[in-house]
Amino acid sequence: MRQVGVEPSKWHDVGPVLQEYRDRLPESVSVQTDRLAAVSRWLRKERGFSFYGDIDFIPTEQYARADADRAIADAEFVVRAAESVIRYR
Repeated sequence: MRQVGVEPSKWHDVGPVLQEYRDRLPESVSVQTDRLAAVSRWLRKERGFSFYGDIDFIPTEQYARADADRAIADAEFVVRAAESVIRYR
């Protein structure tokens, strides 16, 4: 976000900030802000569970390979978007 003149948020879900400042992003990324926000929201929610679990949620028993594959694919999507912004400026 600093690349486009926005101070990054101090919380884990940056989706709302991306959506608010989508007009500062290159068009190839701004059209993807809804998906980027969804990825951010999902990863933020799952981060807490995966790190700390809950009384009825044991991470090592709850997550499957499909969850890891989704997280990796989403992270790669976000990295490609970030690289586009960095190269754009």
